[in-house]
Amino acid sequence: MSGYPRSMGKGVFIHRSDSIYDDSPAERYQFPPQYLGRVSACIGDWIIYYEPSKIQDTRGYFATAKVAQVVLDPKAPDMYLALIEPGTYLDFVNPVPFNGPLGLVERGVLNDAGKVSGRAQSAVRPLSISDFNRIIDLGTAETDDFLPRVDGEIDNSVREERTPFQHEIVRDRVAYLASRLVRDRLFRRRVVTAYDARCAITGLKLINGGGRAEVEAAHIRPVERGGPDIINNGLALSGTVHWMFDRGLISLTDELEILISRQANDAEGIRALVNRSGFAIPPARSADRPHPSFLGWHRENCFKH
Repeated sequence: MSGYPRSMGKGVFIHRSDSIYDDSPAERYQFPPQYLGRVSACIGDWIIYYEPSKIQDTRGYFATAKVAQVVLDPKAPDMYLALIEPGTYLDFVNPVPFNGPLGLVERGVLNDAGKVSGRAQSAVRPLSISDFNRIIDLGTAETDDFLPRVDGEIDNSVREERTPFQHEIVRDRVAYLASRLVRDRLFRRRVVTAYDARCAITGLKLINGGGRAEVEAAHIRPVERGGPDIINNGLALSGTVHWMFDRGLISLTDELEILISRQANDAEGIRALVNRSGFAIPPARSADRPHPSFLGWHRENCFKH
């Protein structure tokens, strides 16, 4: 079945890590027929994922992505899939609570009396540009001293798109979210934070004299080869290990056992760098662990067996 016609409108999609639906936030969002109209209104535009407060250690608003099309789910009768445009999913570096220090961030759920209405319970709901901008600003806010400046400055045109809360400006953050420079910086911060600035392979946590983490963020499946900017497609690695990983001299099993290529000219030297357990050190949150699909891709397409 072909996708539904292009529409334009931002929205909030509720997603639970223990969802009964066949969701994969960077790829698809499964939903029942009653939400077809609302989801279809988001085709061609950006949505924000929200994890409800009932979830333990909820992340609140935790990511954004662009909806490419809506199709019938071929595996589930009477269900639909919102397909995410490849390369648009982005984890927030800062989880945004529904009601935080700055008050309610999604003000579109308020009724005429200024109280939270039943709209806040809807699994799919429309989102105004001002609410979208507010959540994006909070979710992607960076501090300059977190990491070494290896990418240079963000250009002025991107900075202008990003000015927070300036008269609730009408222009949305699309240019900011689409910038490869910005996405690399945000991905790096998200990955390094998840791994507590520690190299997953060596176990070393190196902080330079300026208090900045020296560890790098590696995409398991590179962006140029279809890999998304999602925490489950990332590893925190020291510079030398990152180089070896990208060139297929090391890889990981689905259980995170460290593999060393037989083609490496100094396999013993590499083995000396590996932490004593022989397994990569996982991130603190189990939900942030590398996904088997990305690890499998790396073993099949990069690793030199």
